[in-house]
Amino acid sequence: MAHQDLPLTGIRVLELGQNIMGPACGLILADLGAEVYKVEQAGLGDETRRLQGFGAGFFTCFNRNKKSLALNLKTDQGRELFLTLVQHVDVLIENFAPGTVDRLGIGYPICRKQNPGLIFCTLKGFMPGPYAHRPALDEVVQMMGGLAYMTGPSGKPMRAGASVTDILSGGFGVIGILAALYQRQQSGQGQLVEASLFESVALLVAQHMAGAAVTGQPPPPMPERGRAWAVYELFTTSDDQQVFIGITSDRHWQRMCATFGFTDWADDPLLATNQGRINERKRFFPELELRLQRLSSAELTALAEQAGIPFAPVNRPVDLWNDPHLRQSGGLAATRTPAGSEVALPKLPLRLDGRSFALRRQPPLVGEGGSDLIHLAGLTSGQIRSLVAAGVLTLAPDQGS
Repeated sequence: MAHQDLPLTGIRVLELGQNIMGPACGLILADLGAEVYKVEQAGLGDETRRLQGFGAGFFTCFNRNKKSLALNLKTDQGRELFLTLVQHVDVLIENFAPGTVDRLGIGYPICRKQNPGLIFCTLKGFMPGPYAHRPALDEVVQMMGGLAYMTGPSGKPMRAGASVTDILSGGFGVIGILAALYQRQQSGQGQLVEASLFESVALLVAQHMAGAAVTGQPPPPMPERGRAWAVYELFTTSDDQQVFIGITSDRHWQRMCATFGFTDWADDPLLATNQGRINERKRFFPELELRLQRLSSAELTALAEQAGIPFAPVNRPVDLWNDPHLRQSGGLAATRTPAGSEVALPKLPLRLDGRSFALRRQPPLVGEGGSDLIHLAGLTSGQIRSLVAAGVLTLAPDQGS
């Protein structure tokens, strides 16, 4: 998809984003064609460029298709430049700690005076209320919102294995921004958009809240949930791999029996229905485990594919680099890391008219591309050199894609 054909071409964004929530919001907008300027510290740039361990991939993952505006917002000159730039953008994203943008003198009321058409998206741990002052993390809200309770076994709450609420909250920020941009077409006015971690977790567990109201019983954690299907399990194969099989209809059962050669079960009237199989589970399930254990992972998945039943090998995230579906469907983009190597990372799980959204720009160097917006704001070359010499601004040559 050519850049000029992207749905958000012409939309200009300032992203004051840290770690994941804000950068994920900016990433989606950038992939959709918006011109996103990641505001980061002059000099060293964003801290996620240097994170190790669990956070080592944050910068690489969430900053493609962006430009870098490396600016010292703690100086009067940096603040003045930022407010000048606000006049030339459509959207501002911020997910700093509560009160930070106001202390810096760049909060919503001030930015709105600079640009009445500005969409100001604030991403926080909590919506306005008793918790609004609290700092929050993905793990914090998963614990207090009930998601960790539902994920781990009783007494051992466990956060999800990815930053699901950060990314979901950033996605809700995008939805709010798009709605506000649409409304601006009629009103000509910008507005404040708010999205949050805690309320996103609340939505994720809403199905369990509703289930408790319907049944009169709070749901147990997922590892201890009641059995809805007789076959909905992980099976160990002969090569010591694990494969999940889910038989969720009687047609699935019949197709499995026919394909796997389980003729003795295909004609058993006691196993013809899901409830019958639940009733007879102690009789047939140990034998099913033994039969499937004789197969290798490749053999089991091939038969499951042939039978048309739900199945999945248990993969690690790194296994997705060589996933045949992602590779053949064009679902991965070669992305540059801060160290200069490349990694294949997933594109947005979204297509319009069959077209996916490509990597157009690699994650930027510190200050790469920021001069585009500064020149648009009318600063002279001499003014720019002065800001660079004072350490207020860092610029880097544009490396493109």
